[in-house]
Amino acid sequence: MRCMRIRKGEGLDRLKLEEADEPGSPGPGEIKVRVRACSLNYHDYAVCAGMMETQDGRVPMADGAGEVEEIGEGVTGFRTGDRVVSVFFPQWQDGEATEAGFGKTPGDGVDGFAQEVVVRPASAFTHAPEGWDHAQSACLPTAALTAWRALVVEGGLKAGDTVVTMGTGGVSIFALQMARAMGARVIATSSSDEKRERLDGLGAAHTINYEKTESWGETVRELTGGRGADIVVEVGGPATLPHSIKALRVGGRIVLIGVLTGVSGDIPTALLMHKQAQIHGVTVGSRQHQIDMIRGLEASGVKPVIDRQFDLEELADAFRHEKAGEHFGKIVVRL
Repeated sequence: MRCMRIRKGEGLDRLKLEEADEPGSPGPGEIKVRVRACSLNYHDYAVCAGMMETQDGRVPMADGAGEVEEIGEGVTGFRTGDRVVSVFFPQWQDGEATEAGFGKTPGDGVDGFAQEVVVRPASAFTHAPEGWDHAQSACLPTAALTAWRALVVEGGLKAGDTVVTMGTGGVSIFALQMARAMGARVIATSSSDEKRERLDGLGAAHTINYEKTESWGETVRELTGGRGADIVVEVGGPATLPHSIKALRVGGRIVLIGVLTGVSGDIPTALLMHKQAQIHGVTVGSRQHQIDMIRGLEASGVKPVIDRQFDLEELADAFRHEKAGEHFGKIVVRL
């Protein structure tokens, strides 16, 4: 079977397409899955480009979707032919967060889904949404689940809330779609006026060009009549946090899900206290969160916005497309 591996080298040139033996039959509690699609996330890029250390020969990609080919002894939740989607934290099944790193995350601590066949515990998958194709399902485990947890699980989103999203990456687009489906008002930021038009088309009430607006946090307050936003889905980190705090209503919540502008920096702590606000760090979610999210997506009709699809041998080019920042929504790799 074909698989992509990360070898020694520089940057994305480390990605090497290789042939490998197909895994055998699944053992007790396992299922054998034919992988049909993966989707790209910033975490995958960081691993593949060498920004995060990983083992030589690691198979990358955290998100995978496909169908069940064979079932091991004792598996009751899946049948041969079922369409399935992977779980980002296979060991976090339910309850409070238990993981602070990526030691067991596919494509980082263990092999991921840039390979045609895998054998894994059945608990490392959920059923895919009814009627979705593999490319759509592959967009769920990281980006969609992060948006769901930020808004629903931690954000306590309710109809009538105002949500701020940033940019046009996978998490932000999913957050916009989910918030709108639940009756919230969305104010979205982007540096591209062309992309702002597309955000309008997805239902954003207002869009802000953050490069042309000196203090977009103040603009959010103006657009909300001085009240501020209930939830900010924060993907930037230190450079955008001060704006997010300004944008927030008193008692609002910032859900920090990304650090695209760096891993540390100055935070206006006095303003944070004055706003009596909360900052909640989020890294994806549990298997049960994913099951709940898929039920919500099926009920709401929300489906991913896919920017472009690549073949497995084009994985490095797919990451270059992601790094250029020109995409709108998710990037998918077909197997």
